[in-house]
Amino acid sequence: MDTTHDAVETFRREFGASPTVLSRAPGRVNLVGGHVDYNDGIVLPAAIDRATVVAARPRTDETVRVHSTRMDETVTTQIGADREDWAAYVVGTATVLANDTRGSGDAETGVEAQDGADGRASSAVSDGTDDDAFGADLVVGGDVIVGAGVSSSASLEVAVAGALDAVHELGYSRADLADVCWRAENEEVGMACGIMDQFASALGRAGHALRIDCRSRDVRAIPFRDAAVLVIDTTVAHELTESGFNDRVRECHEATARLDELLGKRVRSLRDVTPTEVAANADTLEEPLARRARHVTTEIRRVRAATEALAAGDTGRVGSLLRESHRSLREDYEVSCRELNAVVDVLDDTDGVFGARMVGGGWGGS
Repeated sequence: MDTTHDAVETFRREFGASPTVLSRAPGRVNLVGGHVDYNDGIVLPAAIDRATVVAARPRTDETVRVHSTRMDETVTTQIGADREDWAAYVVGTATVLANDTRGSGDAETGVEAQDGADGRASSAVSDGTDDDAFGADLVVGGDVIVGAGVSSSASLEVAVAGALDAVHELGYSRADLADVCWRAENEEVGMACGIMDQFASALGRAGHALRIDCRSRDVRAIPFRDAAVLVIDTTVAHELTESGFNDRVRECHEATARLDELLGKRVRSLRDVTPTEVAANADTLEEPLARRARHVTTEIRRVRAATEALAAGDTGRVGSLLRESHRSLREDYEVSCRELNAVVDVLDDTDGVFGARMVGGGWGGS
């Protein structure tokens, strides 16, 4: 199916005009680095060949009309509105982008991902004039599977942000747009996620994985050679805002606070702790905090090793690290499920497979 053509034709049918902008953003898989992005860790994601497509046309008011080809539903809402449905990702992204633009007065003063600056935007309200209006008509389509752990929400946010940036001629960089989308998911949707998904979608390159340092926001493309990534959907859908995702974030914060007290050094996040230090204090940390910290600290080491192996073309070593990562996610972080484990077990016994692990937030997906 030509998702771009479908989005354009749907736009004409729903809104009686042609879109002025088309925006596309891919989903992603995370090769190694599960649940470490919100711990200031290092991750190694790659964009996939499925994407969200957004057709857009500007409006002269604060209204956002968005039609989903997947849902076959049109929602009419306003910049700044609170929503609990799928449109929350759309209007949330539009709201943060509008506030960021109006609060700074210049898109060029937005957050640069390489700098690691704090880009919290001040809230600003339109005076209703045409020049200040931030509304748009949007059609959202594409072929990213929802609930499969391949960042359908980040793909949607980045595609919407790219469309709004273009129709309103804002001039944001891709890294700035990724930051806007990350803030939208945290502040408007209520998911306490890290930056990985949005940055992978916005900055992904064909034939490469991205080594993303979630503290410094340094992004480096690593060529991906001599292997292919196969994504297998278990069809067990997950809804992370209703699962234990935010509980895992809270547990990591608690482990960080306890280790800050125990180690006699500044611990801003689990990035600042070694696996040896976690092991030495495991009896003092209350369960499950010790296991959560053990996963994060060992996973960061796995990402470093996988980055070196991938750059050297050592796919066998990368595969071994994928297997280690899945065991840690299953046993220490407890975010896998029976279906994911069954698929990984089958793949581990399959000739030609270097390694396998769950991807995404867990409790289902791929």
